Amino acid sequence: MRYLIPFLLGLALLGLWEFWVSAADVPVFILPAPSAIAAAMADNFGALMAALWVTMTVTLSAFFWAVVSAVALAILFTRARLIEMALYPYVITLQVTPVVAIAPLILIWVGFDNVSRALVMIAWIVAFFPMLTNTVQGLRSVDPQLHDMMTLAGASWWQRLLYLELPAALPSMLTGAKISGGLALIGAVVAEFVAGSGASTGLAWRIIEAGNRLEIATMFASLVLLSALGILLFYLLSFCEWLVLHKWHESFRRG
Repeated sequence: MRYLIPFLLGLALLGLWEFWVSAADVPVFILPAPSAIAAAMADNFGALMAALWVTMTVTLSAFFWAVVSAVALAILFTRARLIEMALYPYVITLQVTPVVAIAPLILIWVGFDNVSRALVMIAWIVAFFPMLTNTVQGLRSVDPQLHDMMTLAGASWWQRLLYLELPAALPSMLTGAKISGGLALIGAVVAEFVAGSGASTGLAWRIIEAGNRLEIATMFASLVLLSALGILLFYLLSFCEWLVLHKWHESFRRG
């Protein structure tokens, strides 16, 4: 029922949408019917799949580097409080600065001949902060009594990190990963919008191109693919979370 009810509701909404657009004679350049969107996706399937691949590559690259850099910096923060005090305000500044305001600067600095690298950097900025904060919180939420046991056992700092802190921080880290995964996709789309020119061939550029030509059905087809990519990424990360935690963490226990 968890999957059947949303599926049936979606079918009902699509049917209502199709009926209303036909009955009200809504122009296709205002709101296309679902059948028109499906036809546009079929007609532009090759171009849309190529654009989807570009956006997915940027998203996954930005997400990967966000996870790696955030975990590394979180470990450094929890080991050296002075470094955290020095760097954390700048991390917050990077997070609260609107990415659309600094994206043109990144494009200029990186160079328009390296647009893909600039897109990954912009998406990384958006995805980095939630992963960092969740990892820091997880590393600092370990039971103090477990720390005392590691001290009595004479554990070194890397043993304490590897066998106690990282496993205990996994729930927070995986929650941060689910947030960062969606934000990486949003950052990739924003970066493609800012990049503008035809050098960017992702789904966001296809949306701009279709809008300039008033091909609204193609715009909706691109939006459908973007939504599908975001949903797929979320459920893949949720599956990874279940795979890692379901045998021992309280959030997955039943009865």
